[in-house]
Amino acid sequence: MDQKKDFFRDVFQVVELIPHGRITSYGAIAKYLGAARSSRLVGWAMNSAHSSPNPIPAHRVVNRNGMLSGKMHFPTPTAMEERLVAEGHQIVDDKIVNFKEVYWDPMVELG
Repeated sequence: MDQKKDFFRDVFQVVELIPHGRITSYGAIAKYLGAARSSRLVGWAMNSAHSSPNPIPAHRVVNRNGMLSGKMHFPTPTAMEERLVAEGHQIVDDKIVNFKEVYWDPMVELG
């Protein structure tokens, strides 16, 4: 259990570094943390982000295609999209329109 808790903490630390107006993917975070096959576990961490004492910008983490695949884990079905739109993103059919241009890769950005 402690290993999972540590992984979630590490995920949260990366997500807290995603700049306003940028987006990353579950897989990019997993790869950065040395657990490339753990995208799903990153998703579980995002699902539990609401219980963190510090605000975690989980809305900035989407699937590898730019889809808002985690939107059902927010307080309302539209909350994730609303937060992204407030940061300047355009969403069409639950997908970030210019995903490649706003993509933030922790491997590049954090080294």
